[in-house]
Amino acid sequence: MDLLNREFIQQIIDNSLTKDLLRGRFGLEKENVRVDGLGKLALTPHPKAFGNKMENPYIQTDFSESQIEMITPSYDSIEETYRFMEAIQDIVSLELSEHGEYLWPSSNPPILPKEEEIPIARMGNPIADDYRSELAKKYGRKRQLLSGIHYNFSFHERFLRKLHEVDGSSKDFKTFKDDLYFKVARNLLRYRWLLIYFTGASPVFDKTYIEKCVSQGKSDDNKSYYFPNMISLRNSLCGYRNENPLYVSFDSSEEYVRDLHDLIQSKELLGVKEFYSPVRLKTAKGLDPLQELVEDGVAYLELRFIDINPLHPIGISQETMQLIHLFLIFMLLKKDESFDIEDQRLADLNHDQLIMGGLKSYLHNAGNRPITMEDMALACIEEMLDMVRLLFPHADGFVKILKNERGKVLHPERSFAAKVKDEIQKSSYMFYHLNKAKHYTEQSIRNGYRFAGYEDLELSTQLLLKAAVKRGIKFELMDRDENFIRLTQGNHTEYVKQATKTSLDSYSTVLIMENKIVTKAVLAQNGIRVPSGEAYRSLEEGMTAYETYRGKAIVIKPKSTNFGLGITIFNRDFSKEDMRQAFEMAFKHDQTVLLEEFMTGKEYRFLVMGDEVVGILHRVPANVEGDGVHTIVELVQEKNKDPLRGRGYKTPLEKIQIGEAETMFLKNHSHEWTDIPSTGEIVYLRENSNISTGGDSIDFTDNIPDSYKHIAIQSAKAAGATLCGVDMMIDDLEAEATDSNYSIIEINFNPAIHIHCYPYKGKNRIANEKILDLLY
Repeated sequence: MDLLNREFIQQIIDNSLTKDLLRGRFGLEKENVRVDGLGKLALTPHPKAFGNKMENPYIQTDFSESQIEMITPSYDSIEETYRFMEAIQDIVSLELSEHGEYLWPSSNPPILPKEEEIPIARMGNPIADDYRSELAKKYGRKRQLLSGIHYNFSFHERFLRKLHEVDGSSKDFKTFKDDLYFKVARNLLRYRWLLIYFTGASPVFDKTYIEKCVSQGKSDDNKSYYFPNMISLRNSLCGYRNENPLYVSFDSSEEYVRDLHDLIQSKELLGVKEFYSPVRLKTAKGLDPLQELVEDGVAYLELRFIDINPLHPIGISQETMQLIHLFLIFMLLKKDESFDIEDQRLADLNHDQLIMGGLKSYLHNAGNRPITMEDMALACIEEMLDMVRLLFPHADGFVKILKNERGKVLHPERSFAAKVKDEIQKSSYMFYHLNKAKHYTEQSIRNGYRFAGYEDLELSTQLLLKAAVKRGIKFELMDRDENFIRLTQGNHTEYVKQATKTSLDSYSTVLIMENKIVTKAVLAQNGIRVPSGEAYRSLEEGMTAYETYRGKAIVIKPKSTNFGLGITIFNRDFSKEDMRQAFEMAFKHDQTVLLEEFMTGKEYRFLVMGDEVVGILHRVPANVEGDGVHTIVELVQEKNKDPLRGRGYKTPLEKIQIGEAETMFLKNHSHEWTDIPSTGEIVYLRENSNISTGGDSIDFTDNIPDSYKHIAIQSAKAAGATLCGVDMMIDDLEAEATDSNYSIIEINFNPAIHIHCYPYKGKNRIANEKILDLLY
């Protein structure tokens, strides 16, 4: 059986289009219903944290208030699309977990209340509200809660244009492109039964589903129901489809639009969105899809028959997405066939035959050639393998995927549906899916601080992007290496670098905070206590101060520094050589170095945003706790294994360094790396407590008197700063602030917010959300 258009394939090879053929734009849309801790449909409203239901481009409401829809942008790769859906699911799951709710990991509904108790989504738009009410009357609310995944795909524009050129067609590009997409759609609709077999994962449903379907099904426990060979309830007659079979022309956009108009005019359809074809031809804007289809042509294809797979955290795996992509390429390269009304009817029969009868059933085909679905499935896989060998001879991953699918055909027990059904029968429909829902939520909680797909960014930037997605603020990475992003909501655009460099602070304000000499002068002029000290512009000049400051507690640091870089603290006797090393280290970071008096007390970081102190941290210097067995260096290595610790500000905590500053500190405290501390003994490795040098962050926001918070806000205002970190030394937290019991040692223009969102100990102060409060 030769299904491939060999001449077409050779044309692609001859014109070096194979790489471009693999390229495309990918997107996912996924619906999940929300459930409570007992597996019952959550009857609560769509969470307010996700903003406007219709305007959030990433998180919306589907038919019911209880049904969340998650939408990725289109990306150039499957991996990027998958990771973004993973990120949205993490964001949604974290929010729901705060209210004891979960995302139900199946296309089939959870435990449902009575029909009339299922809440229809209220969109605040009369047209949208009326449409949902009409759907409820026409199809029933329970049927509307069937959920799934829409797989959106377009071939790369460059591939299409090159193909148009080499084809030599007299058609204009729009017509050529439309013809290509309609061909793929026709083939997809004819062979969709095979993809449904590969992706079907909803074989069992709960007794609270539609009574007619429950009464016809079988049950082993009077709770979980199924049909013997069914792999996808959602794609079955008990699933979500138009009341009557509807057939439109797939020969051209003009005929397709004409037929849909006729169905709407005859009241067969409420609107174009009610045409529940398994494959839709979509336009770029989507505001007036039928008119846009005629004028602008097809922008992408939407595959609407993919089940949510409970075997995978986000309902689909990257391997399945790759399989679908290969199938789409196969549909492009397959020979074209007619697809009139009779062909569409036969395609529908094959769809239902697969759902209820399995692969042993015979195909319905116009030629009445007797062939089983199993034989045709194996033939299609062999053709796809041949396609891969011809076009992508070194793509071993594609071959592996296709051979795996062949195994599912030869061994139906390996299919997703069979695995899900087997696992459900070991417990029950409700317990199986609820346990999955809770497990996947726990995974999202563990992923809490990261933004999947963007882990290369600084953690503070990741957190800001997560907050933006949650609220429906669009983002674009302007310069990934610089963590420079653009945020857009409606007509409001903001440019942000490293999460906290925003339009809220002027350039002169940043310069003030960046320069420690100027910072101290500005604060002192405003009556705020700062440490005394001197500035030096050369190593030789700095060393002249040794006799003056010998035996005194001092700090040596670069004039312009952040993250604790180049800072050395001496709070006990130090040698001339120690001082020289401290100056040399500081001069590596700036041409001017400050020597200041060491302020007593403990250091606290105040995160100031506007007129509010959002969070306060006590940062404990890098340290290890002895166990009487391991050396200091071994204890450091062990502590650094904590998954919360990393490098480059991409994790909540930084790894403890084993460097020059730490070695000097240990020496000054009569320690060496090879010492073995006794059990419970705390050994500090640095004097400065920056998280960036391996320190631990302890939240003190609720434990510090307001008088110190007022000083922090005054300090920010003195520098003209809206958003900054104020480092304050405090002698006694029990006492209110006076002129002599505190000191501001620094103001930081680019404070890390992740340390306040994920402290080593304490409460998340959602500083990322606070930034957006100020910007929007």
